[in-house]
Amino acid sequence: MTRRTYPFYFIAIALAFYIIFTVVPSLMGIYLSFTDWNSYAKAIHFIGFDNFKTIFSSDENYLHGIKNTVIFTISTIILKTVIGLLLAVLVNKGIKLQSFHRVIIFMPAIIPMLVVGIIFKSIFHPETGLINEALRAIGLSQWTQHWLTDIDWAFKSIIAVDVWKGVGYIMVILLAGLQAISHTYYEAADIDGAGAFKKFRFITVPLLMPALMVTTVLNLLYGLKIFDTVYVLTNGGPGYATDVVYTQVFSQFSLGSYGVGTALITILFIIMTLLGYFAVKLMSREEQH
Repeated sequence: MTRRTYPFYFIAIALAFYIIFTVVPSLMGIYLSFTDWNSYAKAIHFIGFDNFKTIFSSDENYLHGIKNTVIFTISTIILKTVIGLLLAVLVNKGIKLQSFHRVIIFMPAIIPMLVVGIIFKSIFHPETGLINEALRAIGLSQWTQHWLTDIDWAFKSIIAVDVWKGVGYIMVILLAGLQAISHTYYEAADIDGAGAFKKFRFITVPLLMPALMVTTVLNLLYGLKIFDTVYVLTNGGPGYATDVVYTQVFSQFSLGSYGVGTALITILFIIMTLLGYFAVKLMSREEQH
């Protein structure tokens, strides 16, 4: 009897904190998304799906924010994973001063987003920014852009900044996965005459799948909750071009429309759960193969 109850006592305090500070607020948030909760009235009334109808109505910009959030998430997952994997393979072996290069690549991940925003606002400045100045210096003035104020380039610029900042973190995780792969697999492949591509395709990628699953889930959770990068660089502008779900939630709470704001978070929670489930399911299937 004692051996069965001991594990429960061991986790009871942590479980209680999790229920009180995570589960209960989450359930309350879902309930409040079906109400007219706002800063202009003391009473809260249940209004069913009215907040969700407002979000999905054709005359609102909420769908654009949801679309941007999903596009941002998918784009950064692909770019961070591909670039992070290439960098991990590169710094794992084949170059000098490996530790130095690892530190340099990882360093952007520890820089506060506020500092990153200030730096890249300067870099992206249309007149004095480093990118446009470099393009003019090599005779490519026609390629200069208003990177953060042009509708066609603002969102792409935000994605680029986020990939630059986060790819080092993904590289470290994948590097740990690479170093956990035994060299005997590659030695056996050499004996069989396998080339570099086949070794990467049939040894590295399958055995790295657990690490890839971790990075995919982390990127997914981060991408769907993106706020600081957009807020610091463009605050959702120009217009609504770079609006994401959390900038819209911020706007709604600033206006006192708490019910609509919690409804947006509820929708994002559903999207996050579905995408996370299918991502883990797909990655687990690949790992088993």
